[in-house]
Amino acid sequence: MIEFAWPYLLALLPLPLLVYLLPAKKNASAAALRVPAIVTGNDLSNNAPNKSKLSLVLLTLIWILVVIAASRPQWLGEAVDIPTEGREMMIAVDLSGSMQVEDMELNGGTVNRLQMLKVLLGEFIERRVGDRLGLILFGDDAYMQTPMTFDRKTVAQMLDETVLGLVGKKTAIGDAIALAVKRFESKKESNRVLLLLTDGQNTAGKITPEQALELAVAKGITIYTIGIGADEMLQRSLFGVRRVNPSSELDEETLIKIADQTGGQYFRARDSQSMTQIYELLDKLEPVEQDQQQMRPLKALFYYPMTAALALAFAYLLWLNLGTRLLDRRGAMS
Repeated sequence: MIEFAWPYLLALLPLPLLVYLLPAKKNASAAALRVPAIVTGNDLSNNAPNKSKLSLVLLTLIWILVVIAASRPQWLGEAVDIPTEGREMMIAVDLSGSMQVEDMELNGGTVNRLQMLKVLLGEFIERRVGDRLGLILFGDDAYMQTPMTFDRKTVAQMLDETVLGLVGKKTAIGDAIALAVKRFESKKESNRVLLLLTDGQNTAGKITPEQALELAVAKGITIYTIGIGADEMLQRSLFGVRRVNPSSELDEETLIKIADQTGGQYFRARDSQSMTQIYELLDKLEPVEQDQQQMRPLKALFYYPMTAALALAFAYLLWLNLGTRLLDRRGAMS
C-alpha cells in the first residue's frame, strides 16, 4: 500500500486557488497581490484563451506533483519476518560407504539410507524457521558444506546435492563433532545444538569421539544422535535368500553416551516412518522460536512525482519560449 510520511503537506494543494481568488484592495494597488503573467498565460497572447487554459492546467498539475513529492509518498510492503538470534543448529551427515545400503522404504519403494535422509531431513530443515542452520558432511574427514545461515533453502539444496563417496568411505564421527564445536565458538549467546546422523562407528579421523565429546561438554553443546539402519533385510546369495542385519556395525553405545553427556537424546531410525517421528519429536524438544519480529519494507516514491513535475516544468518553459518567439516574429512582420 502507498502511504505519505508527511501527509499534512497535502493541505497545501488548494493554496494557488486561494491566492487566485483572494480579492485585492481597490485603493492599495502597490500592496495588492498580483498574479504573475506566467500563471495567467497572458505573456502568450491575450487573444488565445485556449492557450491560457492549457497554461493553467499545466501549472496546476505541476503544483500538485510538487506537493505530492514533498509529502514523501512511499510504498509499504508486506510484513517480513526478521530472523531472531535464538538457536544455532548444526547438522552432521554421514556420507560413508554404508549409507548406500538399500534397507529403507520411501513412498512405496526401496531406497538407500542417504536418499531417505535427503527427503525427510530436507522437510525438517524447511520447518526450522528462525534457526541458524549449518551442514557438515563427514566420511574419511569432516568438512563444512554450509556455514551457519538463516537461508534454509540453501542448506536443503546443499544436502540434496551430496553424493556418496564425496568425502571417502570411512566414518569420522569425532572429527564431525569437533568441527561443529569449532564453528559454534564464534557465537557465545545462543542455544547450540548438534544433530548427528550416522549408520556406523568411528573408523577414521584425527580426533576420537571421546575427545570430541569432552570438547562439546566444555562448550555447552547439546548433541542429538540418530542411528540409521534397519534391523534386518533380505540378501540374495548363491545359497538363496537369507536374513542379515545391515546395522551390525552401528555403534549405538557411543552414540548414546554422546547424547546423554551433552543433555541430548539418542534416536534409532529403522525406517522412514521412525525417522519422521524422530524429526517431529526434535521439533518438540528444540521448538522453533515463536517470538518473531516483523518489519514492513519501505520504498521511497517521491522521485516519481518530482521527476514528472520537473519534466512538465521544462516542457512548459520551452512552450512559453516558443510562443514568445512567434509573437515577436508577428510583431516584426507587422
